[in-house]
Amino acid sequence: MDTALARTKSRPDRFASFLANHWFALFSVLYGAFVFLPLLAPVFMEFGFERWGRIIYYAYSFVCHQLPQRSFFLFGTQPSYSLVAIQSAWRNTADPMILRQFIGNVEMGWKVAWSDRMFSMYSGVLFFAWIWFPLRHRVRPLPLWGFALLALPMLLDGGSHLISDLAGIGQGFRDTNVWLSQLTQNAFPPNFYAGDALGSFNSWMRLITGGLFSLGLVWFAFPEIEKSVS
Repeated sequence: MDTALARTKSRPDRFASFLANHWFALFSVLYGAFVFLPLLAPVFMEFGFERWGRIIYYAYSFVCHQLPQRSFFLFGTQPSYSLVAIQSAWRNTADPMILRQFIGNVEMGWKVAWSDRMFSMYSGVLFFAWIWFPLRHRVRPLPLWGFALLALPMLLDGGSHLISDLAGIGQGFRDTNVWLSQLTQNAFPPNFYAGDALGSFNSWMRLITGGLFSLGLVWFAFPEIEKSVS
């Protein structure tokens, strides 16, 4: 009786010890599944498991806008497509609620269930966490102001996109970036300034700012997480 009671009382301690020793492995598995599951959606669509692909698109639609002109495509002729190409293949509309429903087709390939910014941000957390973990005893934690500084570019970029989209998808100042072409005196090709396709200014900004945010989050929060579980 006493032995059984001792075992029962020791279970929380054993769990706490397990968590302290293996929290990062648990994070890597569970969070890694969350990050990379959207990549399976186009794989399922390509190989005939349409029901499973659509389930993933639906589930992740609650955490991502999934606008196709701001998303990557797999199994198609291009890794991303312009708004005009999406409208030609889907519907001639600027309504984001309709545009986000386009998941792709056999010719264009299938949309990843993350937008490019979300993929950069969420996968960046996993990437930088894997770098941080073996170096954690040699790297000082990032102060709050440092995290705010690394998060600011995404806030500015995402905020300006949001304001621009109020004029209508494809109609705002971030869709043409005339201000940038004037600032740089058209030093880059026209497709760098206009639109959201991979290689454009908008695409680079979403990828870079998402990555900076994830770097700041890991650097600031993960030392605190490790301190708490230990």
